[in-house]
Amino acid sequence: MKGNILNKIHIIGSVGSGKTTLARNLSSKLSIPNYELDNVVWKRHEFGDSRRTDEERDEFLNKIICSDRWIIEGAHYHNWVFKSFQNADLIIFLDTPYAKKIFRIIKRFLFQKVGIEKANYTPTVKMFLKMFEWNAGFEKQSKPLILNMLRQDNIRSLILKDNRKIDEYLN
Repeated sequence: MKGNILNKIHIIGSVGSGKTTLARNLSSKLSIPNYELDNVVWKRHEFGDSRRTDEERDEFLNKIICSDRWIIEGAHYHNWVFKSFQNADLIIFLDTPYAKKIFRIIKRFLFQKVGIEKANYTPTVKMFLKMFEWNAGFEKQSKPLILNMLRQDNIRSLILKDNRKIDEYLN
């Protein structure tokens, strides 16, 4: 990676893979704005969230993609996100071990419940259980599709088992 300029980075991975932490760290280190795809899908309000229409979501994402520098992170692997992959200088796939993601989901829930960690959503038991469901679904459906996409010749990508390994690639 040395000598290559990275202005547009897309980070993808399942719940608990370390996407948000990596995006924040890279954002700080590289002085690049960081965007969560969940915040592209949802309008955040003090008294609850509302889902953007598909048109609003696509317009918001397009505005980000058209900017000069960005880091986009999320678990989303749907047609509406593909423009982000196509415009990225680098796609980072966090292929964190399954057991580690399970541990992080549990830890995150507990930390959110006691107020140590902030959440964009209300950390309910229902949401907690959904995260396990999303994690399993990601492994079975999205992961094979993502790995196939990353095998294409014109895709510049990194597959990391640990988000802390990024420095080895940037230095």
